[in-house]
Amino acid sequence: MKLTHSKAVALMILVTLMWSIAGVVTRHLESARSFEITFWRSFFTVLSLLVILPVFQGRAVFSKIRQGGITFWLSGICWSVMFTAFMVALTLTTVANVLVTMAIGPFLTALLARIFIGHRIPPRTWFAIAMAGAGIAWMYGGQMDLASHLGGTLVALLVPLAGASNWTLVQHGHAHGQRIDLVPAVLLGAVVSSLVTLPLSLPFSATPHDLGLLALLGLVQLAIPCVLSVLCASVLKAPEVALLALLEVIFGILLAWIGANEVPGASVLTGGALVIAALVLNELIGWRQRA
Repeated sequence: MKLTHSKAVALMILVTLMWSIAGVVTRHLESARSFEITFWRSFFTVLSLLVILPVFQGRAVFSKIRQGGITFWLSGICWSVMFTAFMVALTLTTVANVLVTMAIGPFLTALLARIFIGHRIPPRTWFAIAMAGAGIAWMYGGQMDLASHLGGTLVALLVPLAGASNWTLVQHGHAHGQRIDLVPAVLLGAVVSSLVTLPLSLPFSATPHDLGLLALLGLVQLAIPCVLSVLCASVLKAPEVALLALLEVIFGILLAWIGANEVPGASVLTGGALVIAALVLNELIGWRQRA
């Protein structure tokens, strides 16, 4: 798939919208909880990718997995950490703590891209990162309590760290001319996540209704958008991908408001507006500079 910069931005926004359905969907689960949610979501992601990848890439996709180098395996590990750490963190601390911790993703991505790839981060992107981080901190900072939830916060830190590492790995491979298809790494990550969370999920309590919703998450919330995000990362710079990914928080709040009647407070609306403004400003300035 050949993407222009503008199309990659639009596609990445769609990706974050698909990622954001997790909250509103899980609000309608009947009995599945915690690790079981993570297991079934990853399991259905594996099943979805076993269909999606051969359809679009042919049976050669499995040989790519067998012949994958160190970059491929590291990317798969990063995906598995992202798939699991978020849910584990939620069992140890509050949603607010997890989201505030994840907001440092763009900072970590920019730092790793600068160190390992040598990307020069334009001032507009640094400003947008700071502005978006401030917006999310405003949304949840008043509820954050690091002292009593240190364990959960440290686990949550694995999510942006793994994400930053993954985007940097993807672009490092492209920068060095490596013809490595990192899309199947999403499948590897889902397999690892399923294996890790399976023993922690027993005994199962999910109802057929729950399994239907978790299958939806596996396909629409993880399999499809994660594959598309790798394609976007081949066009967009790593910090830009991480910055756009923050839209997941905003979309998640809106969907929970509409679909689960979780009305956000004034600070959430104000902070969300700040995040969106940062993203729009960064893209508008970048578009004018490229023009």
